[in-house]
Amino acid sequence: MATSSRKTGIRRAKVKRQTGETSINVDLVLDGSGKASIDTGVPFLDHMLDSLSRHSLLDLKVKATGDLHIDAHHTVEDVGLALGQAIDKALGDRAGIVRYGHAEIPLDEALVAVTVDLGGRPFMVYDLKIRQHRVGDFEVDLVNDFMQALMNEARMNLHINKRYGRNAHHLIEATFKALARALGQACARDPRVKGVPSTKGRLRG
Repeated sequence: MATSSRKTGIRRAKVKRQTGETSINVDLVLDGSGKASIDTGVPFLDHMLDSLSRHSLLDLKVKATGDLHIDAHHTVEDVGLALGQAIDKALGDRAGIVRYGHAEIPLDEALVAVTVDLGGRPFMVYDLKIRQHRVGDFEVDLVNDFMQALMNEARMNLHINKRYGRNAHHLIEATFKALARALGQACARDPRVKGVPSTKGRLRG
């Protein structure tokens, strides 16, 4: 279930996703200041989502419970799905947005580039090769699952490219921060843009 409100000019969406495996609540404000309240039961994911909020200037609240006694896969993927749905709902018809965003973010020895197009055509290129399989208890492969879910539900074109780096934590955190900056740029409104930013007159829905 998703609800959105733009009557005040503030683009906001709330999403509740309930399955037999997880219960997810997301409250997203696109026109925010980077305030975050994250509790997914997966500490590393909490850390990454906090970075995503703060560096994109999107206000984000996430409350999730899931079958973590099995593993973190369902929770991580379903949070990505719910967040993507919230982005899609908050954007509405996407009129007046910048649409594109790009950022390259370093973290110590790591450098990751992320490019976003909010043109409504879901597609992902994921080139984030990491040798380690875990960061603490967190499985590195779950980053791919999260991004895939986010990309599909937000209807975005998402390119993630590792420039270089060694440490898994640094590479993943640089990825989320680069996503944050790129997403913040793409979601921003430009008063010079009249209607949707597309020569077709509409963004694919």
